[in-house]
Amino acid sequence: MSPEPALPRRPIRDLPDELISQIAAGEVVERPASAVRELVDNALDAGARQVTVRLLAGGVRLIAVEDDGCGIPPEELPVALRRHATSKITNLHDLESVATMGFRGEALAAVASVSEMALLSRTDDQPTAFLLDARSGELRPAARSRGTTVEVKELFFSTPARRKFLKTDATELAHCIEAVRRHALARPDVGFAIWHEGKLVEQWRATLAPAEGGAPVDEAALEAAFGRRLSDVLGEDFLRDSVPVRHRSGYVTVTGRAGLPDAARSRADQQFCYVNGRFVRDKVLTHAARSAYEDVLHGQKQPVYALYVAIDPMRVDVNVHPTKIEVRFRDSREVHQAVRHAVENALAVPRAQALAAAAEGGATQAGMPPTASASSAAAASRTPQSPLPRQAAMPFDARPGYRVTDLEALWGRKDAAPAPLPDGAAAAFAPPSGPHAPSPAAGVPEAAVTVQEAPAGYSAASGSLPATHAPQAPADGIPAGTGGAAASPGATVPAAPASASDPDVWPLGRAVAQIHGVYILAENAQGMVIVDMHAAHERIVYERLKAQVDASQRIASQPLLIPATFAATPEEVATAEAHADTLDMLGLEVSPFSPRTLAVRAVPTSLAQGDAVELARSVLAELAAHDATTVVQRARNEILGTMACHGAVRAHRRLTIDEMNALLRQMEVTERSDQCNHGRPTWRQLSMRELDALFLRGR
Repeated sequence: MSPEPALPRRPIRDLPDELISQIAAGEVVERPASAVRELVDNALDAGARQVTVRLLAGGVRLIAVEDDGCGIPPEELPVALRRHATSKITNLHDLESVATMGFRGEALAAVASVSEMALLSRTDDQPTAFLLDARSGELRPAARSRGTTVEVKELFFSTPARRKFLKTDATELAHCIEAVRRHALARPDVGFAIWHEGKLVEQWRATLAPAEGGAPVDEAALEAAFGRRLSDVLGEDFLRDSVPVRHRSGYVTVTGRAGLPDAARSRADQQFCYVNGRFVRDKVLTHAARSAYEDVLHGQKQPVYALYVAIDPMRVDVNVHPTKIEVRFRDSREVHQAVRHAVENALAVPRAQALAAAAEGGATQAGMPPTASASSAAAASRTPQSPLPRQAAMPFDARPGYRVTDLEALWGRKDAAPAPLPDGAAAAFAPPSGPHAPSPAAGVPEAAVTVQEAPAGYSAASGSLPATHAPQAPADGIPAGTGGAAASPGATVPAAPASASDPDVWPLGRAVAQIHGVYILAENAQGMVIVDMHAAHERIVYERLKAQVDASQRIASQPLLIPATFAATPEEVATAEAHADTLDMLGLEVSPFSPRTLAVRAVPTSLAQGDAVELARSVLAELAAHDATTVVQRARNEILGTMACHGAVRAHRRLTIDEMNALLRQMEVTERSDQCNHGRPTWRQLSMRELDALFLRGR
């Protein structure tokens, strides 16, 4: 094969200005949506309160952006079309502290080089507007109110090869709408309208009125305006299935809304990040938000969120990409931590409290998990047809038995029989303590009902008593039949009924039954609650292990009287020797017993009754999968999640009513208790309206 002939040398020379602009247009203007974004940026920088976008053929034949901003004086119109001509910056200090949407001064010149552009503008002090034709340079008077109109016709007409890469009109229109939508989410004080082929396709009215005299906008009014704009643009479902985000750390302030894990989608098409009002795609922000959802999302689901990061302009560089969609932070770790903690804190509050607020009769349903139908939001505030029995307090500290905070009682062996409560023990549970605990109603007596041993001859299958055992008179004036079933050792009997709106009613209600040793049925003010007991307890154990590690940097361990040995692979032996310090931090002591045998000499105290060998194998497998470059906290959480999965109560384990209620009370005060650490939901609510619909009641 003969070599290619050498090309003749060409001299180095300056490129023509038009070719330079067309090269810049290849970076700035990828499609009609790119031109729309740049023109809307300029309109917002001009102080517009209303922006109207008119399109033909998806923006290929015509893009017209009208605003009511300050306008451009006629002598500056020709200057606006020159490359690198701008009113946003004048020196290096301005470039390092950009506070406007645009600043590069090349958008208009780039768009004008690949289209037929015209500028029409008028300022307050001008008697008439002026129209500038970008091709001919002709400037003539025209009619218009204050503001600016930029018309872009026949985009890419001078670069036919680029025009061939455009998609269908419908696709290009969708991209244009998305570009305007991103601006609308960040500016609730500005109204936006999009017209296509003479028809109005989208309109978002301003939801925030400007403050009089230039005074700062009230924070509550600003939050309400953002909420209405989010609802208008993304739908009411987004607002209902999300929680507010408010966090400040050092120089960084993070606000917005984070979608609930149940609202996650298969695509990342509802993830919006803004830095000082500018929509950006930044790996630091995306990773921070995703890491906050790590242990509450199931599988490959994508979270939904709209996050607004406010930071000193001197600490962020927006002059990174020609389209200004990427940024670079001076301290990316600071921003990452702020965003992650902001989303984590917003998702940490148990959503069961929304049910308690709804029971009080006026709560919104923004924090409720999705149920079987869309009518659950209205049904949650519905008063039940019959009042719920009220659970009385039991002084556990004074009597032996299971305690609400004694989780080890739930970690017992599967074959271990639960310790029965002594005769005369009260039947319900004391209110949980903690920052999320519901406050008991003032002045309501804490009545207790004694539980007596079931008499001989009681039939558990039929729930009936022999004739020789007549029902005893109710104690303390409580009507007979309140319990609904005969009592057995360790069971509970409800106390005097209380109103459904009584704040002392537990958000997740009181346990009434267990289904196949897997699910717990509970009754609350809204209807029925179904709990996956393994998933719920797994989250409780997981959060408790994390708290122990955060408090003491290691998990308390308990030495085994007889070390548990097992045959290990060479990889497991090497991992145990290399990660001895990490194992010690996790409360595990695993050491070589022989060249092919490992011995487990200590396990976490909380998991002392679990399978030590199975736990050690799982932790060693997790450690082997993480190299030194992996984030330590993420690896720690995954290992703790494995430990929690092995330490949680297993399916098909029969729980007493006391144990079930203890689990419900812990769920109400445990952070992120709505999902297990694998992202599966732990509970679901079925309202009375949904139950009525299942049985066609009222039809």
